[in-house]
Amino acid sequence: MIVHPSSPAGSALRQRMIEDMTVRGFTEKTQHDYIRYVRTFAAFLGRSPDRATAEDLRRFQLHQTQMGLQPPGINSAVAALRFFFTVTLDRPDLARRLALVRQLRKLPLVLSVEEVTRLLEAAPGPKYRAALSTAYGAGLRVSEIVSLKVSDIDSTRMLIRVEQGKGRKDRHAMLSPHLLGLLRAWWREGSRRGLMLPQGWLFPGRNPVMPLSTRQMNRAVHAAAQVAGIRKRVTPHTLRHSFATHLLEQDIDIRVIQVLLGHAKLETTALYARVAITTIRTVMSPLDRIWLVPEDEARPDG
Repeated sequence: MIVHPSSPAGSALRQRMIEDMTVRGFTEKTQHDYIRYVRTFAAFLGRSPDRATAEDLRRFQLHQTQMGLQPPGINSAVAALRFFFTVTLDRPDLARRLALVRQLRKLPLVLSVEEVTRLLEAAPGPKYRAALSTAYGAGLRVSEIVSLKVSDIDSTRMLIRVEQGKGRKDRHAMLSPHLLGLLRAWWREGSRRGLMLPQGWLFPGRNPVMPLSTRQMNRAVHAAAQVAGIRKRVTPHTLRHSFATHLLEQDIDIRVIQVLLGHAKLETTALYARVAITTIRTVMSPLDRIWLVPEDEARPDG
C-alpha cells in the first residue's frame, strides 16, 4: 500500500484496511481492487498514503486524467480512496476532496433475434452453446454463469438459482424448456467425458475442479461471432442486453424484466426501452390520431 511494502507501518496500515473491509462484508475481489488502487496512489505520492494532503489528492486525479484513464477507472479509484480515508484513517475531510467523474450513459449493444441464432449455432461445442444460451435465455451475467452448480438448475419449478450475484444477492432466474434441453444435452456430454463432478460446476473449466473462467467465455463468444459473420463487438453481456431488449419488445412488463435481471433500480432496466426498436416502431404517434392534409395536396389544381 506504500512505496516500501516491507515497512512495518505500511503492513499494519494495509492489514487494518483489509480488516475494515472484511468486517463490512466486502468480497475478496473488491478487497483486492481497493488495495491495488491505494497502492497505486501511494506509488504516485512516493510516501505512505496516510500522510497525503488535499493537494496530493487533487494532483493524483489530475494525473489520472492526463494519463487517459477512463471515468470507470477513475471512479473506482475514488471509491477505494474514499473508503481508505473515511474508514481506515478516519479522515472524511480528505475523502470529500475526491471528485467523481460523470460517465456518459451509452446505449447497450443489442443483437437481432437472427444474429443471436447465428451466434449460438456457431458456438464452439455443446458446453459453450449451453453457457451462451444461458446468457441469452435467462439474462445472466457472465460471472453468474460460470459460478453455476449443477444443483442450481431446478427443473421442477423451472428456475435457475443464482447465488451471490451482483451486490452479493441471491435470486432466481427463469429456466425456459429449450434452455433446459440444451443444459441436459451438455450434462450428458460432460458426464460422458468425465467432467461433471458430484455437486460440481455446471460449466467446468479444463480442470473439472475449477469452473469455466470469464476470459474463456469471452474468447468463445468472440470466436462464435467471427464464425457467424457478426461484425458487432459482441461480449457475453451483449446476450444479456439482447435478452432484456427482446423481452421488452414482446411487451413484457419492465418491472418483471427488472426482477429477472436482478437490477436494484428500475432506471437501470429502463435503459433498454431506448433500444427496443420493435416497441418504438409499434407506438402510434399522437399526430396519427388527427388528420392533416399536406399543403401540396390541399392546394387546388390550377
